[in-house]
Amino acid sequence: METQRVTQDQINSTLWSACDTFRGAFDSSEYKNYILVFMFVKYLSDVWKDKQKEYEEQYGKDKELISRKMKRERFVLPDNCTFDYLHEHRNDADIGEKIDKVLAKIEDQNLEKLEAVFRNISFNSEKLGQTKDRNRRLKNLLTDFANPILDFRPSVLGRKEDLIGNAYMFLIERFASGAGKKGGEFYTPHEVSEVLARLIAPKQGARICDPTCGSGSLLITVAEHVTDKSGKHSNDFSLYGQESNGDTWALSKLNMFLHGMDAAHIEWGDTINNPKLLEGEKLMKFDVVVANPPFSLDKWGYDEAEADRHKRFLRGLPPKSKGDYAFILHMIETTLPNGKVGVIVPHGVLFRGGAEGKIRQSLIEDNFLDAVVGLPTNLFFGTGIPAAILIFNKARKTKNVLFIDASKEYQEGKKQNTLRPQDMDKIVDAYRKYENIDKYAYCATVDEIKENDYNLNIPRYVDTFEEEETVDIKATQKEIEKLEGELVEVRKEMNKYLKELGF
Repeated sequence: METQRVTQDQINSTLWSACDTFRGAFDSSEYKNYILVFMFVKYLSDVWKDKQKEYEEQYGKDKELISRKMKRERFVLPDNCTFDYLHEHRNDADIGEKIDKVLAKIEDQNLEKLEAVFRNISFNSEKLGQTKDRNRRLKNLLTDFANPILDFRPSVLGRKEDLIGNAYMFLIERFASGAGKKGGEFYTPHEVSEVLARLIAPKQGARICDPTCGSGSLLITVAEHVTDKSGKHSNDFSLYGQESNGDTWALSKLNMFLHGMDAAHIEWGDTINNPKLLEGEKLMKFDVVVANPPFSLDKWGYDEAEADRHKRFLRGLPPKSKGDYAFILHMIETTLPNGKVGVIVPHGVLFRGGAEGKIRQSLIEDNFLDAVVGLPTNLFFGTGIPAAILIFNKARKTKNVLFIDASKEYQEGKKQNTLRPQDMDKIVDAYRKYENIDKYAYCATVDEIKENDYNLNIPRYVDTFEEEETVDIKATQKEIEKLEGELVEVRKEMNKYLKELGF
């Protein structure tokens, strides 16, 4: 009889419960890295243990052959560098130091894929409390991860190894939700990533990049939507990304690994001031470039931009205090002649004048802009402002621009709104049809956009005004007279009952 498989919800809730070790003592922005790193180590250990058992069953006592086979796996765990080893030593007075040594050894053995990913984290740090409190917390954490529900061996999960990647994404989203303004810096809500991926529709063989990749969620979602000519999912793609925050960069590397995308090339550094994705001295070019850049970033690098050796700002310098178009121009310049760009922006990008207006005009005149999609308010972590998705296509066959107003169709939440499946489907269907839909979508000509001084504010193109129903004055007056008459009768009856009661 087959053992009952654990569900995604069971894994998610067990992992979230493990955070109780730190709740109340630290902010989630502090302890999230400890939880996510521990989950990663548990995953590596369980996969390693499963593979070793498989080879032992296959090759018996030939330890030398088994050792050679194990060293050819996608990662290598040195001796005494497993979760089981740490769990056995959970009561040791130097458990924090032991965990740090294990992480260092794992990194040294897997430099190509895991170099520097643990550099900013120490389980022997006073951040986790003084020695006694720290040891207690680490023992609790090891005990929580020893829960049978968190058995990540492929032989136990069966074909559902995606449960691990999904669980990692679940944790990142929960941490982002509780991180306030900082939450939006490292995570794009899955529904928004899903819409953007479906609008871009990446094809087999695509080279895909996210120049502000955060924890990698958007990049992974786009990769999961790569299709072959028959419309089936294809694993024939390559992923590239860059992230300026070192801690978040490390999370993205682990995220890629847990999703089986550890061949992804993710760089650490400031994309605008220090682009790392290069071929020789030139910017690397991609078939698809997607991003959710920081909204209206102040101090984005204006003073250095004029001398930019990669010539990304020939269309004009974005304003000193708003970096939105700096990222957009970088994305345009790193896209191949037949490539696509999908970028999430605040609405000001659509209509602000000055330098931004000139850049916007240039992009429209070059016939790159394909669609403008207005999203509902309060979808993103840390900000309630509405955002829009801009789709650029360098190989467009039309000169019209599609405007979609999807701002009114969503599921309202206590803290945050979400897009429902039907809301996402409606956006994607409207984009594929690329035609007028009453009060929802409008296909504007370049002449119309020019008449509006290249202002892309969605209400200029999509009329969502609902006329109020005409009031029939005579009928309303009769209804009022009828209600007043009924009220007189009710009062008479009420007074009668009050007299009978002696009032």
